[in-house]
Amino acid sequence: MTPIVSLAGIGRVLNGQAILRDVSFNVAPGQACALVGASGCGKSTLLNLIGLLDRPNAGRLVLDGKDMTHATGDQRAVTRNYLLGFVFQSFNLLPRLTALDNVALPLSYRGMPQEAARQAASACLEQVGLAHRAFHLPAELSGGQRQRVAIARALVTGPRILLADEPTGNLDGETAQGIIALLMSLNREQGMTLLMVTHDPTIALRMDRRLQVSQGEVFDA
Repeated sequence: MTPIVSLAGIGRVLNGQAILRDVSFNVAPGQACALVGASGCGKSTLLNLIGLLDRPNAGRLVLDGKDMTHATGDQRAVTRNYLLGFVFQSFNLLPRLTALDNVALPLSYRGMPQEAARQAASACLEQVGLAHRAFHLPAELSGGQRQRVAIARALVTGPRILLADEPTGNLDGETAQGIIALLMSLNREQGMTLLMVTHDPTIALRMDRRLQVSQGEVFDA
């Protein structure tokens, strides 16, 4: 089976410091992987490289069979919009847009007509259990609801890879468990590949695989 994510000899240097050194691993389609390790070890840097938000200083990165190592800015933007979905700890919702319009936003970047984008966004909000809050602003939603909106926004483009950076970091325990259950169901029921940065060992143990990041190196835990 062809890996959906493949890294070979990846290195990343920032401000003269080697953050990642000679990192090589593959991720199979549909696999759920936890990226674990101490704070500052390079987990988020690794996720940003896979998410094409950053570039490696060395090595080769292949996503869904396409070599993205030296891709142009436009090529990277298109791949992010069609292949990848992102969920962040801080939600990153636009405060002046309703939940519905926040979710529809990535489709507007594809040039989709507003009404069609809103219909797709509405379906995604229903999928995460928030159809009844579609016309509320982020400030009118709880933390857990805002994260569900962020997940719906990640899903609306139909990504094959979902990247989550500490998605429960700002949530209480019960709400966090609900978000993890939602992400795991998307992985298992839709076959969406999931890579998640987490400090929580109980969350990591629920994944198919745990990748330990330590002193710039990555290995199976």
